[in-house]
Amino acid sequence: MKLLGLFLCVTLLFLCPFISQADDDSKSDPQQVHVSLAGKDHMRVTFITEDKEVESVVEYGKQPGKYVGKAFGESTNYGYLYYESGEIHHVKIGPLQSNTIYYYRCGGNGPEFSFKTPPSTFPVEFAIVGDLGQTEWTDATLSQIKSQDYDVFLLPGDLAYAGSLSQSLWDSFGSLVEPLASQRPWMVTEGNHEKEFYINFRSYNARWKMPHTESLSDSNLYYSFDVAGVHTVMLGSYTDFDSYSDQYQWLEADLAKVDRETTPWVVVLMHAPWYNTNEAHKSDGEKMRKAMESLLYSARVDVVFAGHVHGYERFKRVYNNKADPCGPIYITIGGGGRSLAPPFKKHHSKLSVYRESSYGHGRLKVIDGKRAHWSWHRNTDSNSSPGDEFWLESLSASSSCWPSSRSKDEL
Repeated sequence: MKLLGLFLCVTLLFLCPFISQADDDSKSDPQQVHVSLAGKDHMRVTFITEDKEVESVVEYGKQPGKYVGKAFGESTNYGYLYYESGEIHHVKIGPLQSNTIYYYRCGGNGPEFSFKTPPSTFPVEFAIVGDLGQTEWTDATLSQIKSQDYDVFLLPGDLAYAGSLSQSLWDSFGSLVEPLASQRPWMVTEGNHEKEFYINFRSYNARWKMPHTESLSDSNLYYSFDVAGVHTVMLGSYTDFDSYSDQYQWLEADLAKVDRETTPWVVVLMHAPWYNTNEAHKSDGEKMRKAMESLLYSARVDVVFAGHVHGYERFKRVYNNKADPCGPIYITIGGGGRSLAPPFKKHHSKLSVYRESSYGHGRLKVIDGKRAHWSWHRNTDSNSSPGDEFWLESLSASSSCWPSSRSKDEL
C-alpha cells in the first residue's frame, strides 16, 4: 500500500504541470462565438474568454487552416451585482467577398470556425424568430432553422432571458446558439427581457455589438444595414422614440437615404408589436406606433416584424388601424421557444389574416427587386410544410403608392 501511495504521489507530481497547462488553455479558448454584419463587406466576430489577457484578434482565410487575413479589435467586461463576465472580444474583419465561406480562428488559439458571407445580389434569404429563451422548444426551433440554409438571421428581441439576477444565462445562451451564430450573421435588437435594474442593457450592449456606428446611430439599441438590395432597420422598443428623441431623428434620416431603385426592399424589426390581437401584451407597442408609424408609411416600408407575443400572427397591409395597400405588412414572430402566449380568442379585427399560438420560425426569401416569399414553419412540422405562406410584392414596384408629383427619394 505504501508503494502504491508513493506511486500515485509521483504520478500526480508528474501530471500536475500538464493539468495546469490544460486549465490555462481552456481559459484562453474562445467561447460563445457569434458573427454579425458590420458595414459594407465587413463582419464582426465576437467571442468570450475566461482569460482576460487573451488578445482580441481574429485570423481568417478562404481555406481551412490557411489564414491570410488578420484583424485586431477591442475587448470589454462587466460586473453586475455578484456576477463577473469573461472578457468579451469584438473584432471587425474585412473587406470580405460576398457569398463566400471563410475559415477563422479567435484569439490565436482554440478551434477553427467558418461562416458564409451573404450574397450581394438577389436572391437572399432571412431566417426570423423572436423570444428564443433556453428551453427544449428553443432547441427544436434552432434545429429546424439549421436543417435548411439561410443567409442572415434576424432576432427581434428577448434572447437569453437573463434579466438582472440570472446573468449566467447569458453564457449558457451564447453557448447554445454558437453552432448557428458562428456560421451565419445574427442581427438582433433588444427586448424587455434584456432590460436590467439601474443600468439598462449593460449585458446586451457588451455582448451583442451591432453596426450602430456604421449606420450613424448613437445607440446600439437601434441601427440599420443593407444586404443584397434589402435595407433592414432594427428599432428599439425600450428607448425613447417620440418625435424629439434621437431614435426618431435617426430613423427619419436613415429612411430618407434609401434609394428604392438600388435598394427596392425595406424591412423593419422591433420587439413590441404595433398590431396585435392576442390578449398578451395587447397595447405594449401602441405609444411607439403613434409616434413612428407615419415615418414607416411615408417611406413605404414593405414588412414589419415583431416578437414579444409568444405566437404567430400576420396582418394585411395596414396604416393607422385601417387596411391600406401602401402600408407595411405586420407579422408577429415571437414563438421562438420561451413559452406560448394564450390561445387567440375570436377574431375582433378584419386586419388579421392568420394567427396561431405555436412555436416556430419564419423565412423571408427575397427573389428579386419585386417579389418575395414568406413562410412560417411550426416546430412540429417539416420545413417543406409551412403553416402559413404567401407571396408579396415590394412597394417600390407599386406605382400607385408613389405620388407622380414626387420621386421616391423625396418621400
